[in-house]
Amino acid sequence: MDIQKITKIVVLVLGVLGLVFQVTILSKGDDAIELNSYAGDFSSVSPMITLAIVILIVVVAITLVSSLATLASNPEKLKKALLSVAAFVLVVLLSFVLSDGSETPLKDGEVLSAFGSRLVGTGLRTFYFLAIIAIGSMLFSGVKRFIK
Repeated sequence: MDIQKITKIVVLVLGVLGLVFQVTILSKGDDAIELNSYAGDFSSVSPMITLAIVILIVVVAITLVSSLATLASNPEKLKKALLSVAAFVLVVLLSFVLSDGSETPLKDGEVLSAFGSRLVGTGLRTFYFLAIIAIGSMLFSGVKRFIK
């Protein structure tokens, strides 16, 4: 069976389930669901939330399989993808090396560990580096087009 046929069947089944859950929720009404939630009974909405999580997992899995199949079939694209991943890992490692960590008291009385502080700094520095790289590449591209 073709992957597209399987995907269409899965989408159809998940869509019908979503429709059934939606009709169930609408038939109970807002007030009844709200009153049940105060009592800790979320049985009306829980199936819809579970379905949303399943759909997210299915979409991510299909996307990954499709992307990896495309990369595996084209060695040139695979090489470019691996170079991009390596460059990203290099930026993250550079950000980690440049970050320092110190225990930091939080507003709720907890203490952020030195390693946690270093990870936060790494994330911020990674964002700044990637933003600078993106802006630089856009400027470079614009100047290059202007010169031509």
